Order: sequence, then C-alpha cells, then structure tokens
Amino acid sequence: MEIILAGYNIDTDVLHEMMVKAGDRQDATPETLSAAYARISRSPEPVNELRRAAREEVEKSRKSNRNIIFGMGHHSVAEHAVFNFDIMGVSRLAIEEIEKFRLNSYTEKSQRYITLGDDFVIPKEILDSPFRDIFVDTVKSQNRLYHKLYETLKTHVFEKHSDIAQEKKNRSILDGWAKEDARYVTSLATEGQLGATLNARNLELLFRRFASHELSEVREIGEKMFRKVEKVAPSIILFTEANDHDQKTYPALRNLAVERMERDHSDSQKFLPDDVTMVNHTADADNISVATLLHTSTHQPFAQCLDRTRKMSFGQKREMVKAACQHMELYDSALREFEYVDATFDLIVSASCFAQLKRHRMVTLTCQGYDPELHVTIPESITATGMEKDFLELITKTEDVYKIIHRQLPAIAPYILTNAHRKRVLLKVNARELYHMSRLRQDATAQWDIRQLTGRIVAQAKDVMPLTLLIAGGKDEYPQIYEDVYGHSPKVMEAELPT
Repeated sequence: MEIILAGYNIDTDVLHEMMVKAGDRQDATPETLSAAYARISRSPEPVNELRRAAREEVEKSRKSNRNIIFGMGHHSVAEHAVFNFDIMGVSRLAIEEIEKFRLNSYTEKSQRYITLGDDFVIPKEILDSPFRDIFVDTVKSQNRLYHKLYETLKTHVFEKHSDIAQEKKNRSILDGWAKEDARYVTSLATEGQLGATLNARNLELLFRRFASHELSEVREIGEKMFRKVEKVAPSIILFTEANDHDQKTYPALRNLAVERMERDHSDSQKFLPDDVTMVNHTADADNISVATLLHTSTHQPFAQCLDRTRKMSFGQKREMVKAACQHMELYDSALREFEYVDATFDLIVSASCFAQLKRHRMVTLTCQGYDPELHVTIPESITATGMEKDFLELITKTEDVYKIIHRQLPAIAPYILTNAHRKRVLLKVNARELYHMSRLRQDATAQWDIRQLTGRIVAQAKDVMPLTLLIAGGKDEYPQIYEDVYGHSPKVMEAELPT
C-alpha cells in the first residue's frame, strides 16, 4: 500500500510569495489534479505519475479537461479542484443565496457573538430609485434600536443570571444572549462576511445561478468570484452564463400559481398552519427502519426483511434499534439506514431562525419569500424589559417602508425587513439528519429560536417513528436519555489534545 498526499489548499498570499521566488509557473493551478485524476480510469500509470505528467504539460491538461467535461459530460472531474473565498461586505439577504448550495462549506460571521456596527448594504436598485433616503433612514433607526436593546438586554441578562455571572468565563455567554436577542431588530441589509469552500463543479453552478439572479448584489457577487478564478482554472469552469432554466422557471411557476390560487375563493385563513406542522411522513416508518437494519445484516431481499419485521414483537424491534444506537457517542452519526424514513414539515420561521436552519444542508429545504403578513418573532427578553413597544413601533415603520418599496421593487423590498420577520419553509428531513439536528439544536447551548423549533419538529416526528428516534435529543440530555434506554450511562471518550 502507498498513500500520497497529492495536494491541499493553501493561502493565496503564500502561493504568491512562492511564485515571486520561483517565477511564474503555469502548473500552479488545480486543473492539473482534475486532468490527472480524470485519466485514472483509462491509464495503467500510477496516479502520482499521472499528476507529474499533468503538471509538465498544463495546456495539454487543460485541453483534456475541456474535452472530458464538455465533450464527454464528465463534470465530476472538476470536483477535484477546490477554492476558498473570503466574502465580505455582503448583505444577510445575499448570504442566504450563497448558502443555498448544499455541497459547499461555509463559516459565517455570527450576529450572536459579535457586536454589530452600523454597516449595511444599499442595493444598487435602491441607489437608483427615489427610495434611497427612506431606506437608509429606516435601517439607521433599526441599528440605533439594536444598540439600545443590547445595552438594556445585557443588564437584564446579567441580573437574571447573576449566579452564573460570578464566573468570568460565563460572561461572554451572557453577553451573547443579549446580542442574539437585540439582533432581531436589525435588517436583512446588514453586512456580513463568511469564508466559503467550493469545488469547481459547484462553483460553476453558483456562477450560472447568480448570473440569472434578480438581485444585482447577487449577480455582482458571482461576477467578482468568477474574475478571481477564470484565469486560474479556465478549463474546468465552463458553463457560467445566465440561462433560461434559472431565469424563467420560477417566474413562470409564480404566474401559474397566482392564476390557480385566484380561482380558489375559499377563505385562505383557515389553511394557515401552526408554526410547525407535519404534512407528510414515511408510512410504517419504524418497521421500515428495522427492516433496513435487517437488510444490511443479512443476505435477504428487503421485502422479506420487511415482512419479518412486521411479525416481530414491539420488544424485538426495539432491541434492533437499541443495538443500532448502543455505541453512539455525542459526535457519532446515526447509521445510514435511518435515511430511509423521513418527515416533511410546513414551518413558519424568523430570519434569525432560518439563518441556522439553512445550515443543515443534507435536508431538503425550499422556502417562500419573507412575508410581513406572518408577523414577527419577538424575543421574550424584549417583552420582559419593557422594550416591546419600541420594538413593535419600529417594526410598523419598517413594514410601512417595505410596502412603499414593494410597489415598484418587489424583489428588493425584503432588504428592509428584520431578523424578526418570518417566512414559510418546507422541510423534509430523514431520521439520520434529524438525529444530528436534535443533538445540535435541542441542546441547552443552542439559540432559543432554533431550539424551540427543533424541539417541536422532533416531538412530532417521534409521534410517527418512536423507535427510530429512540435516543434523539440534545447533547445535554443525551446521557439521561441513554441511561433511560440502556440502564447505564454512555461511554464517554475523553480526547487527549496534543500539547
């Protein structure tokens, strides 16, 4: 056996320093890795030799990439090239678009841990419109109230939790609680930043989607990212232009939807769901889960495994699930077999909550636009400190400005809405991912909005698949949940950090 570290991403400043010392090198491109790995399937040469040959003949490698990707349609070779981007000075609304791509990686500036300044994006569409002054005035009013709320809430939080505030290490946590509630009044125009890691195939998809986007800010983000890589990897990023599929599909669906819904004269209010409503789930979910465990563990067809499962007693099925989960630690994923059952939820979530929900990229998540008719989420701390009146007065002002802008610029109006404003989301999540969400988002350290949402999702899912979700729960609850099921505490592995 031989394993070679073929490469890894390094800071571009380091690359620049190396190239200054070594002179301009044509092989300083991830394209050679794509070209070399593409040849593995048809060449008997060792892969490290294929990489060497690709580095020595960069133009030939680029030609090979174009032929394989464009001519043969094998886009997967582009996945071997990986890029990192620092993305700064973009709005929270635009960040939602960036983070829609589920196979990329992101780390975002948190409004929970960092005190916000007064930086915000003024969309080009607003700059070129009569709405610039009222837009800027409203966002500045939101920011002023944010700072007022933060100071008030900080005092409230420290007084309410004076016992734990005695320890210095807890003060930053308490300070964060004040910030995370104060930010509910800040706009979706608020500037943020993130680090993003994308392979070339997904980067190309981002370029196409962004080129077709209705927001100029999103189009500009795509253009600037493209300019950074077009000369570095011209052979593996090919299809970047706006296209009819991305530009016209959803507008056509919206037009049809308006037409169809207008024909329905029934009272739409009676169809308003609760904030969390399960609308679909895998039928016979627990039997499916147990049958998949049998299928993996035997040589029998699935139909026979399912038939046998249905003949088992409840206790026998429970033993199968217990065996599947017995050695799980807090950091372990549930078995892949749990992906065969899922549940779909119709949700109404705040922008603050959605910012965390969207990070679960292995779920299926589609959403509507932000809708002031769904009202706002108000943190309990704002009510407790007597600040709700100020909060709601500013929400009313915000929504008045939203309506003014929406008449002429409907796609741009959401920039002015706040983190408290809400939208409808349709979430489909399999049981394996639900375990992950539960561990992370039901934990006592999780932000209260996403914690409450996840708790309700898990509770409804447990109603239809109690065995499958036998030990679902937050990290803080896990030891007790485990002990209740197994009669003893879980084994806790203590990692020894290198000195």
